Amino acid sequence: DRFIEAWGRMGSVWGISRTMAEVHALLYITGEPMCTDDIMARLEISRGNASMSLRALLDWGIISRAHRRGDRKEYYQAEQDVWAVFRTIVRERMKREIDPLLVNLHEIRDHTREDGEKASSDLDKRLDAMIDFFETATGLAGRFIGPSGPGLRLAATLLSGPGKIEKAAKGRGSRARSRKGTA
Repeated sequence: DRFIEAWGRMGSVWGISRTMAEVHALLYITGEPMCTDDIMARLEISRGNASMSLRALLDWGIISRAHRRGDRKEYYQAEQDVWAVFRTIVRERMKREIDPLLVNLHEIRDHTREDGEKASSDLDKRLDAMIDFFETATGLAGRFIGPSGPGLRLAATLLSGPGKIEKAAKGRGSRARSRKGTA
């Protein structure tokens, strides 16, 4: 319950509703597919609220439908790989927030150039700097959150300091040995 409440509170920070975050938290923490009725009962929410939250989570790509043989109900399960969840959230937030901002900045800059305003050279410089920043940040983020996403985990490991790097290297070495049957 504490995890679900904490995740729900964080939802507003991420730009999603509290209920949507709580539904995701419930599905994630249980680790098992759940039907709408079970979600409604566990979180004490209405069918409409549950349905809207599930639809939004499906649209975001952080939950999926699951089927149980012989059961006609629809079940839902959360992505269990936290790195994949983070990549998806960042990708969706960029698509919903940064991409439209870049379009607007380009339109504003193009409009000021067409108007030939006296202060447009200074304004152009500021707009170009902002566009350059967001395009660079978007490109960098794209490298980290790509479909396979190893860049994000590698960057996090490298940026978190020497102890983390050594631990990651040891982990890779033991996994390699276990694949060869020598671990």
